[in-house]
Amino acid sequence: MFKTLRNIWHVEDLRKRILFTLFVLFIYRIGTFIPVPGVNKEALTASNNAGAELFGLLNTFSGGALSQFSILALGITPYITASIIVQLLSMDVIPKLAEWAKQGEHGKKKSTQLTRYATIVLGLIQAFAMSIGFNRLYGTEMIPNATFGKYVLIAIVLTAGTAFLMWLGEQITEKGIGNGISIIIFAGIVANIPTYIRTTAQSDFIQENQLFMNSLKTIIILIVIVAIIVGVIFIQQGIRKIPVQYAKRVVGNKMYGGQNTHIPLKINAAGVIPVIFAVSLLQFPIIIANFWSTHAWAKWVTVNLRHDEPLGMVLYVMMIIGFTFFYTFVQMNPQQMADNMKKNGGYIPGIRPGKATEKYMTRVMSRLTMSGAIFLAVISLMPILLGSLAGLPSSVQIGGTALLIIIGVALDTMKQIESQLIKRHYKGFINK
Repeated sequence: MFKTLRNIWHVEDLRKRILFTLFVLFIYRIGTFIPVPGVNKEALTASNNAGAELFGLLNTFSGGALSQFSILALGITPYITASIIVQLLSMDVIPKLAEWAKQGEHGKKKSTQLTRYATIVLGLIQAFAMSIGFNRLYGTEMIPNATFGKYVLIAIVLTAGTAFLMWLGEQITEKGIGNGISIIIFAGIVANIPTYIRTTAQSDFIQENQLFMNSLKTIIILIVIVAIIVGVIFIQQGIRKIPVQYAKRVVGNKMYGGQNTHIPLKINAAGVIPVIFAVSLLQFPIIIANFWSTHAWAKWVTVNLRHDEPLGMVLYVMMIIGFTFFYTFVQMNPQQMADNMKKNGGYIPGIRPGKATEKYMTRVMSRLTMSGAIFLAVISLMPILLGSLAGLPSSVQIGGTALLIIIGVALDTMKQIESQLIKRHYKGFINK
């Protein structure tokens, strides 16, 4: 491993990409501590602990910027939401978007541009609602002498922060290493690990004069963390190889095709995206309900939709499974795969090209996706159940989901570094 790390710094292009990524993350972390204009800093500091508990993983995704109501408080969530909306509409809902999806790189650029515009619109709406909600939640002293103009100014600043984060993510993808949006979420979660540790140390988890029980709890937690890491790596690396054979074609004096290859289908092709969507949607009604905390319906939502309550757990699992299927079949369309194979003279041995191939691919992908979805649900629930039994604070119990995201992003980034090293005939982390 140390030899691999040394090889990374020997490759000039890879070294520049890593340093550029670290520099961008440094800028991102600075932005999380800059408050929006017109906010009472003293009142904001006094309410930080309550905000961190309330917004949970959404606050974690933003690197703590949400609880501090900084210029990056919205985080990258509007971009993720806009991406899902555009992808959903591209599935033959809007013909023009469906046409773009079939145009390759040119169509992808158009869809990306539309996603950027949708991000700004969604960010502006969310920012305006958030500015009003924060003021109601923490009292009028949060935004002194609040007027419509102040709310608009704060909404514009928050939206600009999201646009800036979106631009930083694109810069990392283009000039850095790894997927920029995932790297930013990864950095936000890692930055909150010291907060997790401090919250645990200050909670009832650590009992006075009970060294044995404290040690036993800590060992069990560490075992679960190791089990999650091993499980995530095992599932993320697992693939099903679908054999494909291409027929021989003679064009002029040259012969094409005739080779055998395979299509690698991952057990969990959606990665950690379904977990991010599920947590965001599950916590959204709780956030809204807290703005009307005196109403009976708001109290019911706040209590029953928590991730550690039975109803919240059921909805959490259902959303993870649903988003896993949705995102997998958006990224890997069986119909397009079957059509591409047919156009290039390829076929799966024993399966007729065309509709039969599409049905076969759909059946195989459905089985693999169900296995991956159940795995994601189990891994996400395990820390919550264990945390409840061990007496961990609720803000730390959801750390299992954060750990899942950290491992997934780290694996994807490692694979990109691996491919860069292999291109230059260096040994990587996996290929020894």
